[in-house]
Order: sequence, then structure tokens, then C-alpha cells
Amino acid sequence: MSDRTAAHAHAAPLIGGVSLTWDDQGTGRPFLLLHGGAGPGSVLPFARLLAGHGRVLTPTHPGFAGRPRPDNLDSIPGLASVYLDLLRQLDLRDVTVVGNSLGGWIASELALRDTSRIGRIVLVNAVGIHVDGDATEIADIFALHPDQAARLAFHDPSVWPDPATLTNDEIAAAAANRTAAAVYARDPYMHDPELRRRLPKVDVPVLVAWGREDGIVTPAYGKAYAESFAAARFELVADAGHFPQIEQPARLLDLIREFAGDATRPGDSV
Repeated sequence: MSDRTAAHAHAAPLIGGVSLTWDDQGTGRPFLLLHGGAGPGSVLPFARLLAGHGRVLTPTHPGFAGRPRPDNLDSIPGLASVYLDLLRQLDLRDVTVVGNSLGGWIASELALRDTSRIGRIVLVNAVGIHVDGDATEIADIFALHPDQAARLAFHDPSVWPDPATLTNDEIAAAAANRTAAAVYARDPYMHDPELRRRLPKVDVPVLVAWGREDGIVTPAYGKAYAESFAAARFELVADAGHFPQIEQPARLLDLIREFAGDATRPGDSV
């Protein structure tokens, strides 16, 4: 890995005394890359790829991977406040926020709260909204065996590590991820009943990228998510499920680079 993209770990107290850790790598335009319920390991390889095209901050949400979580930090809006504080402390502007799954929900909440430091958001197979209809229901990952979850989550389940091959530390981290995801998004399950109604207020460009074979949140759900914004671009990623950054990283990178370079705010002249 070159010095330009070398990852450096950081830790700092943020809003309400929350202890946050993040990787910081690359230089240039800033990206905030937010992982989902699968934990930071599901985005870190993609972060290294993205860092060839900008400065990439990849935080670990408090509670995930064994990181401490204050008892009063138990919601997606709470996490959004933490990340807005991070952007303020680092004095970052025109940030492209990229969020997968649960991280996409956080990205949506960030864009609704304060876009003074956010230039655009990219939702990658995000959760967070409620859409009526069987085809748009979010699969209950807490009720699934890991093998079942992998079959729903991936176009090719073999890309995800076999649970039988995990080390004790990896098993502990996975258990912590599952517990933390349940804290942030269990009741109601993986959505805010009011989020979809609020999304038209988002005033930055939005890209919604979706793995075509996702069985956790289907493309129909993704299309409804995109249509909930005043203006959003919807892109399907072939041969990918819930984690395009794992199965089709080059294709996702191309979409993000094109979007981050060409995006304008809704209503701007082009």
C-alpha cells in the first residue's frame, strides 16, 4: 500500500463524550464511508480502493466490533449527531457520504439534519424506510441462520467467510456487530416510520446504488427509496447482492466517482 493511501487509525471523544474510532486514508476530496450491520470489515477493503481517489474516513459505529457504546447512544439519529460532530471537528466540507445498509440509513439522516458540510450522499442497498408490499419487506436477519442470511445477501455467497473458519476474535466481533445492530435498529425493525415522508427535504444530490440480487432489501425497495427523494439517481449493480462493495467494487467505485465528480444540488442549473 502506498503512503498516499495508507490507513491511519484515529480515536477521539465526540458529542456527549462518545469515543469514536476511524480509519483515515488517502488525500483530496473527502468521503465518509459508513458500514452497516455486518460491521466495519464489510467496507474496509472498499475504503482502500476509494482512497485512491480521495480522503476516506471509515468509522466504526460505537458498539460494533467490540467498541464501547454509551447507554444513551441507541438510535440512528444519535449516530448521525456523532458523525456531524466528527465533520465539524475535522473541519471537512463538501463531503460525499457513502453508506451501505444501516450506514445508508445514517447517511439519509445526516442529509436531513445538516448539509452545510455534506455535498452529496450515496446509498448502497440502504435500509431505513417503510414501503408497503411483500416485495419490499426487509428480511429479518436476526431470525436467520448465517448460511440463510448469506444466501439472501450475496449473488455469490462463497465470497463471505464460512462461519466455521472464523477465529475466536472474529466470532466475538461478529456477535458484537449483531448486538449493536439490534440496539440501533430493532424496534421498529430496520426503519423509521417517518423517514420516507421526510426525505423530499434532502437538498443535496443523491445516488441510490443497488445490488440486483439482494434478497435482504430488494431492488423494488431500492427504487422506492430513490423515488422518496425530490431528485435521486437509481442504479442497479449486476451480479451483486446486499454488498456491492464486496462483490462488484470496481463497478460501485465507477458509479461513485462519476456521481461525485458530476453531481449538482437539486434545482441547480447544469
